[in-house]
Amino acid sequence: MAASVDVVEFQLGAEHYALDIQIAREIVEMMPITPLPRAPRYLAGIINLRGEITNIIDLRDLLGLPESGGIENRKIVVLMPDVAGGSNVGIIVDDVHSVISVRDEQIERINDGITSSISDYVKAIIKIGNDNNEKAKTLIIWLDVQKVVSDLGNYQNTP
Repeated sequence: MAASVDVVEFQLGAEHYALDIQIAREIVEMMPITPLPRAPRYLAGIINLRGEITNIIDLRDLLGLPESGGIENRKIVVLMPDVAGGSNVGIIVDDVHSVISVRDEQIERINDGITSSISDYVKAIIKIGNDNNEKAKTLIIWLDVQKVVSDLGNYQNTP
């Protein structure tokens, strides 16, 4: 494993999450989303992003997280097409903070003792902050967004 890895840090509610930087194509401001009839709840709809129809997934809904109202800085993280089997897919997040470089010693892998449905989508926990003060550390949940999207299966049947 490399000495460090770059991830995109983002927020859903009060929690901080991360995803691999190589699967993020771009980050765009929230825009009007066209809902699709009879779509699953997690599929917010579609957008026309520079002439390309892009499926938009509400990551909060997909992960079963509670809705947090009044979010002003919501963003869409557009994923690389190969993440979604060639489809254009974006995920809605509450805010994007930054790209951070994480060292191996800041990464703690999830053990098998945790419920398998959760650990399937969590790559690891990233500990950021003061090395001398455990209480000052921020915990970031590193999601395997590629696995989350690939496990959806039938979303590719949308236009």
